Amino acid sequence: MDAETALDDSYFDYCPWDFVDRASAGQRAAQDAHQRRLADSGARLGPRCYVSPAAGVFTGTLRLGADSYIAGHAYVTGEVTAGDDCTVNPYATVRGRITLGDGVRIGAHSSLLGFNHGFAPDRPVHRQPLTSKGITVGDDVWIGSHVVVLDGVTIGDHCVVGAGAVVTKDLAPWTVAAGNPARPLRDRRAQVGPRRDRAVSGALPGKLPDDLSDGPSGDQSGDLGDAVARFADRARAQAADLIARCWNPDTGRYTDRPGAPATVRAHCDAVEIADLLLGSPPEQLAADEHAERLRALQDPGSGLVPEFAPDGGPGVLPAPAADGWIDDGTAEYHVLAVGYALDLLGSRLTQPVHVVRRMTADQLLARLGSLPWRTRTWSAGAWVDCWATGAHRNLELGVEDGEPGALEALFGWLTTRVDPWTGMWGTAESPAAGRLQLVNGYYRLTRGSYAQFGLDVPYAERVVDTVLAHGRDQRWFTAGRENACNVLDVAHPLWLAGRRDGHRAAEVRAWAEEQLTRALGRWRDGAGFGFGPAGEGGGGPGREPGLQGTEMWLAIVWLLADLVGVADRLAYRPRGVHRPEPARSPGFATPG
Repeated sequence: MDAETALDDSYFDYCPWDFVDRASAGQRAAQDAHQRRLADSGARLGPRCYVSPAAGVFTGTLRLGADSYIAGHAYVTGEVTAGDDCTVNPYATVRGRITLGDGVRIGAHSSLLGFNHGFAPDRPVHRQPLTSKGITVGDDVWIGSHVVVLDGVTIGDHCVVGAGAVVTKDLAPWTVAAGNPARPLRDRRAQVGPRRDRAVSGALPGKLPDDLSDGPSGDQSGDLGDAVARFADRARAQAADLIARCWNPDTGRYTDRPGAPATVRAHCDAVEIADLLLGSPPEQLAADEHAERLRALQDPGSGLVPEFAPDGGPGVLPAPAADGWIDDGTAEYHVLAVGYALDLLGSRLTQPVHVVRRMTADQLLARLGSLPWRTRTWSAGAWVDCWATGAHRNLELGVEDGEPGALEALFGWLTTRVDPWTGMWGTAESPAAGRLQLVNGYYRLTRGSYAQFGLDVPYAERVVDTVLAHGRDQRWFTAGRENACNVLDVAHPLWLAGRRDGHRAAEVRAWAEEQLTRALGRWRDGAGFGFGPAGEGGGGPGREPGLQGTEMWLAIVWLLADLVGVADRLAYRPRGVHRPEPARSPGFATPG
């Protein structure tokens, strides 16, 4: 780490989760020395652990599994055994005989007190004998801030203990508990989502909208599957009108929403929405007219599709770079949008994506190495998405790459550059945005490469771990803050990577249930979905309902519903840009 990005030692006392990725060589050496001193006293620490030198650690037994940490000013004594991925946050107290499973989170200022004083009247308290039954905490448990857990308590797997609770009795697995003394509130598996203030959409994020629930007043016990089916019926009944409101008969083009300029993507979104909900092309044009207009947009020299000019005429692309590539983010996305819209219309591009066809394997590898993996991972992933989709389209047309092996070179480069600890590409993580760039870039990259070509993603369990951690980031995933891009970029990786072996399936389902309930409440009658607030650096069409927001959220609803197990109630399945199935079979062969 260079001097400009070096962090003060005290930073890791309070943000120990950043140590593995952000510590300098000197800080790592100091931590190694600290851990050796602990080991000399009998401690056993797994790989990638961090124990703050500012923590008071005076244990007879200390066992930490991999990727666990003890933050600054924590007080840890006695016999403490923890599994993998356990966290003791700043100012927490863990004393006595304590056993933690995997994935336990202990919030700041909380106390686990695995011992007790007697208080018989025959002697002063300070002379009373100590007893220690011990505390046992299962796997996947979140203990909030300022919680007190008393000796003899067992907290079952998957429990959540609310901030300020005092836990005096055992908690069964999956319990959500709070209060003093702590009382069970509900079972996590039955939780649709936490109740918070009314969201921007007008629906409580943890409560189904009144007209989508079973109960007469929006009873939260209403079945989510039935709510999904009612939503789909409503969307289907309104689909033709919401597409028509975005058609400008004077120009013969689609806009994202009334009053917005015409865009190529708006036309593609209209085709995708009509296919999803109506099973037919938008009624403004016949299918062959839609296809002819989209095919005509392809630039003959590059094979890309530029955006319309400000006056509505044909767009103009910038000059190519030294490797022949044309850097134009909108035109790059149109390789996806136009190609898949034509698929839905029973057509295809009329010519290859020449900028992909002409790129040699050496040029491809040089371009991959120059992408902004450290600072703008989303942009790097989007480029891979475009290039791989262009290669798919060229194979579809039976066109060979300019140099054999370029596509194989792409997957070889990706396979050797993936981070085995996160399952991701790039290191774009910051205190201001967290993992936003990292996860969003992962979705774009894998959509066009591994997902589109039907290949298994590497380190799938680590992907789920990273994406779930990001999905809990309150800056991006609280009611009123989510946008379609950010939710899609979590939902798709969870679907793609998590379905292989069910890793942390209960947590994935809980996250999906909460987001699905919120999504259903965002629908605006006659207008569809709004994209949502802009993310880091802006972007997206905003909160107003339009074709882009509607197309994306319809696909997101399907992904979330499938993660929950109710996708069949929608009676639709994405077939375009956000299709769940590969566009071609593994091996890069042209489909017969």
